[in-house]
Amino acid sequence: MSGLALSWSGGKDCCAALHALRRSGREPALLLTTVDEASGRVPHHWVPRELIAAQSRALGIPLVEVPIPPLATNEQYEERMRAAFAAPPLDAVREVAFGDLFLEDLRVYREEKMAAAGRQALFPLWGLDTAALAARIVDAGFEAVIVSVDPARLDRSFLGRRYDPAELPDDVDPCGENGELHTFVHDGPGFLHPVAWAAAGVREVLGFPYLDLRLP
Repeated sequence: MSGLALSWSGGKDCCAALHALRRSGREPALLLTTVDEASGRVPHHWVPRELIAAQSRALGIPLVEVPIPPLATNEQYEERMRAAFAAPPLDAVREVAFGDLFLEDLRVYREEKMAAAGRQALFPLWGLDTAALAARIVDAGFEAVIVSVDPARLDRSFLGRRYDPAELPDDVDPCGENGELHTFVHDGPGFLHPVAWAAAGVREVLGFPYLDLRLP
């Protein structure tokens, strides 16, 4: 085992981080995702665990799920992560890579928590211009669908659209780094085959609209 895990949400940024790691000669041993234990979905993206597992198979990298309570507090999240890293297979992990781009407070939080757990945090995309990275994601051939939006920042009509930064309003970060949007990647570099998916309408969770993705 390489001792490297990649924090995984199923979206474009973690896929871009994986692409960058592979191009640098680093192959993650594991994809690490948190799953709401009540809904079986990834928080913030609301993608079901079955589609995240399908991504894992398509990428040829094992997936480790860490279940967390609904609306988990930071304390609950940290407790679950500590327990997960103390047990196989995460006890063999020494580095965890994240797809963060420029949110300094989030980077500091991740570094502190990883250091407390005896691990090192890596940020293969850190500091990249988000417009340039968004264009690189599309040009590389990643195919993604917009699965959630912050309706205060981006119109809900973008739900279900193919991710294309050229179509986003000028006041929206091209990578949605401020929470304007989240995506699900279903094909691209490193995928052994596309991930089949279907949409069953739109649902709202705490005032935020989400595309209700399913296995077809």
